[in-house]
Amino acid sequence: MMAVMSETALFRVTLLPGGESFDCAADQPLMLAGLAAGVALPWSCRNGTCRTCISQLLQGRIEHNIPWPGLSAEEKAEGWVLPCVACPRSDVVLQWV
Repeated sequence: MMAVMSETALFRVTLLPGGESFDCAADQPLMLAGLAAGVALPWSCRNGTCRTCISQLLQGRIEHNIPWPGLSAEEKAEGWVLPCVACPRSDVVLQWV
């Protein structure tokens, strides 16, 4: 049986190298939660195409909310994510480039 995640679940997002952190709901993109928390994050399109927000997922799990964001299969396998279209599935640690 697969566990169903509550859409109201909150997860902690930590950004490196600065160590900023904020809470993000399971149904909210990481980018929007960070901006709402007052964290200055790089962004442009907010739809997964421009890659301005690309970062590396060091810990935790995310799910992109579009079928195939602007990442190659190799980039996804290496842990690269697009926070503008990524929702948390656990607490996460991201490394900004």
